[in-house]
Amino acid sequence: MERLTPQQARAAQAAGALLIDTRTEPQRRAQGELPGALVIDRTVLEWRLDPASPDRIPEATGHDLLVIVVCRQGYSSSLAAASLRALGLHRATDMIGGIEAWLAAGLPMHSGPADERR
Repeated sequence: MERLTPQQARAAQAAGALLIDTRTEPQRRAQGELPGALVIDRTVLEWRLDPASPDRIPEATGHDLLVIVVCRQGYSSSLAAASLRALGLHRATDMIGGIEAWLAAGLPMHSGPADERR
């Protein structure tokens, strides 16, 4: 799996990839919201993104979907991406350094409401 830099993740999102933010609500409140990301709690991530799951989100259209998982520092997102690949989402990856690297790169954040998927 090729992990993406924040700049690569932003470009991939612009090209149609799903950017998935798994940070907790307190982390998002402190650091800001990731523009265009879907917020999915780590505890339900696999059920929401598996195209074969009856509990999937509408965007989970197939196993070829490019999914980029983002966490606070890039550790739990690596494990989450590996779990998604084990489900057959062979293009699932994560962002190196997490949201902290995104912020360090000076990429935009927003304070508006998150697109939370429960």
